[in-house]
Amino acid sequence: MRKEIQLRRQSFIKQMSTNSAAIFFAAPEAVRSNDTHYPYRQNSDFWYLTHFNEPEAALVLIKERQEQVTTILFNRKKDTQAEIWTGYRLGQQAALNEIQVDASYDFAEIMTVLPTLLSGKSILYHAPEQYTYADQIIEKVITTLCQNNEQTYDPPKTIIDWQPILHKMRMIKSAKEIAIMREAGKISASAHKRAMQACQPGLYEYQLEAEILHEFAIHGARYPSYNTIVGGGNNACILHYDTNSDRLKEGDLVLIDAGCEYRYYAGDITRTFPINGKFTQAQRDIYNIVLDAQNYAIKHLVVGSTIKAVNEHVIRIMLQGLKKLNIVQGELEQLIQDKAYLPFYMHGLGHWLGIDVHDVGSRDTVLEAGMVLTVEPGLYINKEANVPSQYQGIGIRIEDNILITEKGNELLTSDAPKDPDEIERLMSKKSN
Repeated sequence: MRKEIQLRRQSFIKQMSTNSAAIFFAAPEAVRSNDTHYPYRQNSDFWYLTHFNEPEAALVLIKERQEQVTTILFNRKKDTQAEIWTGYRLGQQAALNEIQVDASYDFAEIMTVLPTLLSGKSILYHAPEQYTYADQIIEKVITTLCQNNEQTYDPPKTIIDWQPILHKMRMIKSAKEIAIMREAGKISASAHKRAMQACQPGLYEYQLEAEILHEFAIHGARYPSYNTIVGGGNNACILHYDTNSDRLKEGDLVLIDAGCEYRYYAGDITRTFPINGKFTQAQRDIYNIVLDAQNYAIKHLVVGSTIKAVNEHVIRIMLQGLKKLNIVQGELEQLIQDKAYLPFYMHGLGHWLGIDVHDVGSRDTVLEAGMVLTVEPGLYINKEANVPSQYQGIGIRIEDNILITEKGNELLTSDAPKDPDEIERLMSKKSN
């Protein structure tokens, strides 16, 4: 990926003004409790430009003229005693080759070196309010430059947020990124199949979560890309339910929303299936509405369309289905105007996918080849809803990941079954 990292930096640098500097900060470590930390996860933008997974780091790009660019890394110095306790550090000398920079300084020196690097630059590209510690460093550096009486110390006149530039770049995935995301989709799908075959009444939701996480890990994806959701029965009607503590009951559905993080890229799949392996007719009725809506969406999410526009048609499909089941009553156009779908479908059709599970981009962005997104319509009918009793307590979401291509799109998560008959066949083959 070294060549790709260089190409990303070059693409960003081309969009910088001459006589400017850009600075990107690493994510800080996060305390879990007392003196223990969460597993370290690098800031996605910083990772995109460095593939460097250490805290206390900053990347600086200096563009004097179009052909004169300097790349500098601030990172932790080698420390034998610290490495005994917390693991290896790259250090400055190795960073020159590994991170492909022109110079590397100890992060502890950033307040000494950075004023010199930024002095005289017309523009500083910096993402404000991303991290408090980063804003404090920039504020102190600017103050230092302003207070220095020497004429050679001249602070940048303008600060520009680099996020719109870099995030637009991140929306279009390269061939190497796509290959990784295909693998993330396959691993995530394999975990969902494992959960289907392990599922049975009497298990706890967390036991299915354990099956999911086990499958991720044995395929090299040590972490999920978000908190795994395993919602049995009415818990499926809680969109971000991740307590996963209840017992799975005979006759209920279970909704699993789970995806792995593989080499820093996210998978994101939702499947809903009967705990005992057999859909009731009422469950099939709701399930098929959601499946029809998703199939329509996948067919029409192509170059030139938008998530927002396709979602308008999905809403129509959902309301038509709910109307046939007498869950909503009235003329279709009036139901759409009144937003009668909101009690049952209250979220969007999908989101961008990449280094972040909710990746950069907006729902009214026109789709281009190379973009990756989720497609996840759902219907959630709470047990307290004023609807025919056979539909109460049914929550269903079906979610897949698609790559927009010049010829349409590619389904990255096709290995996870979603046809109800196929699900039942797979679940009849119980795992040991």
